[in-house]
This record gives sequence, C-alpha cells and structure tokens, in this order.
Amino acid sequence: MADNPEFYRARADEERRNGDAAQLDNVRDRCRRAEKAWDDMASRAERTQILRAAREAAPGGERMMIGTPSMVPAE
Repeated sequence: MADNPEFYRARADEERRNGDAAQLDNVRDRCRRAEKAWDDMASRAERTQILRAAREAAPGGERMMIGTPSMVPAE
C-alpha cells in the first residue's frame, strides 16, 4: 500500500461514490474530505515515485533535493 497511487486513487473514487450516494449532509461532507485526503496522498505518492526514479537515474550517486530542480551530491 505504501506509495501506491493506484490504491489511493481507488479509495478516492470509492469516497466520491459514497458521497454521491449519501443522504445526510454531514456524511457527504465527510466523504468529500476523505476523497480529498486520498487524492492528496495519491499525488504525493506519484511525486515520490518521480523523485525516486530521478534519483536512481542520476549519475555518480547524486540525488534530487525535494522542492529544487538542482542536483546535490549524496551524503
């Protein structure tokens, strides 16, 4: 489950369906919040995969610093 965007997107879809089917406002709101949280986790997992792939592809053991486009030597 860790770093699995597909899993997180599936959960977000499930919460979206639950929210659409909810009759109570508070349940609908809870489902919308859960949907957003799962979508956020999926986005973070996708970003992590991209950064990991870039780090592994970097020559000479360099790694990408999160939030910056520059390369810095690995510690």
